[in-house]
Amino acid sequence: MMKRSLALLTALPALLLTADLHHDVLKAVSTFKTSDPTMVKFFDASAGYAVFPTVTKGGLGVGAAHGDGEVIVHGAVIGTTSLTQVTVGAQLGGQQYSEIIFFDTKDALESFKGGHFTMDAQVSAVAAAEGASANAKYSAGVAVFTVAKGGLMYEASIGGQKFSFHPKETS
Repeated sequence: MMKRSLALLTALPALLLTADLHHDVLKAVSTFKTSDPTMVKFFDASAGYAVFPTVTKGGLGVGAAHGDGEVIVHGAVIGTTSLTQVTVGAQLGGQQYSEIIFFDTKDALESFKGGHFTMDAQVSAVAAAEGASANAKYSAGVAVFTVAKGGLMYEASIGGQKFSFHPKETS
């Protein structure tokens, strides 16, 4: 009994963080849908999507960004993910934003899940705003949207985003 209680207490912080992340993901999805109601076509037709409710980015010559999120397929969370970005160039400031990556095909989703997925300067994000996604198209199997949360960043830099994926544990 004591071992079970200790195991539960040890696992509790991770469970609370997961619950907070999931709540933040749901809130971010709602924000994206409210910002641009035409984005619903991506939610409905994609093979899946990764949601990063808060990406924090900062830079002074060299920049970095990080965010944690969830990967969702057909409305179900299949795992967690993290985003890391390093940039070099003229940049100053800090900002936070939400990011969502839609996967056009199962192959694009599997590439992401397998850890073989990076985004470079060739894939550009669309700022979610009323009607912005109406003409948005997939590029290299993905469509990326962002919503600014706050901050100010001057940036003329190059770099890319790298992702990791951790499948949801099944009981």
